[in-house]
Amino acid sequence: MAVRIWYTTHPVPKTQRLSGPTMSNPVNLDPIGINFTLKDHTYDVLRQAILDVNIYEEDVDLRLDERKLAEQLAISRTPIREALARLAQDGLVEIIPRKGVFIQRKSLSDILEMIVTWAALESMAARLVTQVATDEQLNELRQFALKHSAHAAKAEIEEYSDANIRFHQHILQLSGCSLLKTTADSLFQHMHAVRRRAMGEADRATRSVVDHMEIIEALEARDADLAGQLVREHTMRLHAHVRETWTRLESTNPTDGQPNA
Repeated sequence: MAVRIWYTTHPVPKTQRLSGPTMSNPVNLDPIGINFTLKDHTYDVLRQAILDVNIYEEDVDLRLDERKLAEQLAISRTPIREALARLAQDGLVEIIPRKGVFIQRKSLSDILEMIVTWAALESMAARLVTQVATDEQLNELRQFALKHSAHAAKAEIEEYSDANIRFHQHILQLSGCSLLKTTADSLFQHMHAVRRRAMGEADRATRSVVDHMEIIEALEARDADLAGQLVREHTMRLHAHVRETWTRLESTNPTDGQPNA
């Protein structure tokens, strides 16, 4: 489910907000305020809205209707076209002549490769964290994990899913290696969406809380080998879950309409 975002310079009263996602337009958008640089801000607005779409949810509508996007944002179609072109360069959408614009979704094999890559990146990051993070930073990570573990206990999966990905981003940030984090950030859209869907399956949220606390304990003990191992195993459990249960992931290529195995 997409998260509603407001883009004007002042909060928009509920009575003035536009309706939510519709067929051929799965993102939530509100009119852009006049005090923004239109071209760049339209790009930012669309990018964030796309990131908020659960693209791996079954039966999700991934087609973006240019006309409806312009109507929702209360702007002309020219900045919409320019923003979509930039988003296509970013790999977030695909523009197919005579068919339309579609939010990009990876095949199952691509997803599995991304999870392996993320596991390698974060595992190395965890090793670095044991060497460079301060005690205060590790305590903040612990408090963050404890605060959001309540969402998992209450089965507030969407809230916990968002906190879960932030937990992993914190580890990458604390590593002090900007290239590690930048590389991982390039996978963010799809890893976030994959974790969001998987988190509500097979009681993975409860297991995630346990894993996170074990990872924190290893980081606090400054045990680089154990911290790296626990992070890697945690992510590879996601890999095993996706490989075993996501047996039919629908293709987003409207030119063939065939499912990816």
